[in-house]
Amino acid sequence: MSLPRLSVLAAAAAAVLAAAGIAYALEGNGKPQPVTQSSPAMQVAAAAAAADSRQVPQSRTEMELSFAPLVKQVAPAVVNVYATTISKQSNSPFANDPFFSQLFGRNSPFAARPRESESLGSGVIIDPKGVIVTNNHVVNGATDVKVALQDGHQYDVDVLIADPKTDLAVLKIKNPGGKIFPTLPFANSDDLEVGDLVLAIGNPFGVGQTVTSGIVSALQRTGVESSDYEAFIQTDAAINPGNSGGALVNLKGQLVGINTAIFTRSGGSVGIGFAIPANMARTVARAAENGGKLVFPWLGARLQDITPDIANSLNIDPPRGAMVTEVAQGSPADQAGLKSGDVITAIDGVEVDEPQGLNYRIATKPIGSTAELTFIRGGQRQQAALKLEPAPNGNAGDTVTISGNTRFAGATAATLTPALAQQYGLPFTAKGIVITNVASDSPADRMGLMAGDIILNLNGTDIRDVSTFKRIASGDVQGWQITLQRQGQLIRTYIDG
Repeated sequence: MSLPRLSVLAAAAAAVLAAAGIAYALEGNGKPQPVTQSSPAMQVAAAAAAADSRQVPQSRTEMELSFAPLVKQVAPAVVNVYATTISKQSNSPFANDPFFSQLFGRNSPFAARPRESESLGSGVIIDPKGVIVTNNHVVNGATDVKVALQDGHQYDVDVLIADPKTDLAVLKIKNPGGKIFPTLPFANSDDLEVGDLVLAIGNPFGVGQTVTSGIVSALQRTGVESSDYEAFIQTDAAINPGNSGGALVNLKGQLVGINTAIFTRSGGSVGIGFAIPANMARTVARAAENGGKLVFPWLGARLQDITPDIANSLNIDPPRGAMVTEVAQGSPADQAGLKSGDVITAIDGVEVDEPQGLNYRIATKPIGSTAELTFIRGGQRQQAALKLEPAPNGNAGDTVTISGNTRFAGATAATLTPALAQQYGLPFTAKGIVITNVASDSPADRMGLMAGDIILNLNGTDIRDVSTFKRIASGDVQGWQITLQRQGQLIRTYIDG
């Protein structure tokens, strides 16, 4: 049985008044007055209903409709995710004490021991072969991941993609034994409207699969997580810890979002939950199907929000959009003719409120296609064709990992490109090499090197590329005179060899 979509305001009014069998309207004095079938208020309501397939309940019978058939249809495709992480505890200050070392030997109670912790989340099966979408923060750093289905069966899974930028991960059930798993189809999340009814399904606090209902409270929410691709769906359906990675579904039984975060002061739901739109989840899932490499189109322009002051100075009304502050030479933005000071207001006819919204729209479009940008320059509205291409990665030799007997062992570095420079908040013209990863508990980690550090000089040699960095960093020296840039600050230090 399919359920009609409900307008939240009309539904609330109908729920209160239908039992009395009459309708009311508020006049200017605030007093309720009966509304007749021929009244202007009823005519407006009838016209609105005719213009939209969404309907309010027309009878007590319709108001007593149940979500149960829909839940039976979609709930089997939502799984519980159990992620085990093994972390090393810090050493006790007595660990290296000669007295205790001699007394206890290798069995010292002060020695660091691995600590096992388990995180709990949810996931959504999107392919009958056992492909699952969940949140990256559910499985991040996990050494073992399992899923439990509604029917009680448990399976080990492989992590195909774990992307912190989108906070999405894709899992694949190991050894399914030929079983065909229940799935949820993706909806076009761009079709959602504020007021649409939705169900949230997950495993809050580990109590077991739970279904809650609510409406879409808002769309295109930003500032929820630290991400370049924020365009969250906000809902008042109860979402709690353990719901992360679970399904937000519409009344057609389609996946419209991946439940991700809540706003709370108590640790529990207060009716403000956020879900990653299904269109982004679909993009990440497709990348997993195509080999696991997640590549987004690259704009090649630095953007900033439109403040009221900027809007007034540029005569932009309403004060929305993404202002271009820098354009990388030869980038897709440069080829489209964008310049610093342009304000992008729409992409393919969809309005853009903030830079994160534009980045989200670009990220969910296929590479190789073309998008139409609408922007304002000098008070005039213009259009430009943007070719959706990935950021240039350079040659394979542009990345190197240091190994061997050196303080830099465990550090991975890459030559700065405009895309990498943008990622680390540097000018597009920045030159040098950037540390992209530092292996945990490696010599580089113990030395204090961090991802994002820009290595400028080692022992008097300017570092312009990874080959120079590898040659100098692998040397056998008494010590290291290091000049680096970290979060905009210039640091000079000396480290023993």
